[in-house]
Amino acid sequence: MRQPLLSRRMVLESVTRNSDGAGGFVESWVALGELWAEVKPRSGSERDREDVGVSRLDMKVTVRAAPVGSSRRPEAGQRLREGARIFRILAVMEPDLTGRYLICLAREEVAA
Repeated sequence: MRQPLLSRRMVLESVTRNSDGAGGFVESWVALGELWAEVKPRSGSERDREDVGVSRLDMKVTVRAAPVGSSRRPEAGQRLREGARIFRILAVMEPDLTGRYLICLAREEVAA
């Protein structure tokens, strides 16, 4: 594997559910830390969702590896944020046996 260019600072976030006091819950996102990443596009599409055009971009986000169980290790269901841009993490994998990097398959959706 070639050495990735980790030049984009992203915030790793995890969802938390808090009681709303009426038997339900409110979801909010909590920052777990900052990661430096390389972001590469994989594919994209556009579709209509409830009369709104949505552009969907699938991305490959490479970050430094962290030990299993570490709060700095991305997991599916979390997200990466770069300013106003949100990348939902769909899957995480190790690209090789060296264990130096992780690849996050992520999706960004933007109203078109």
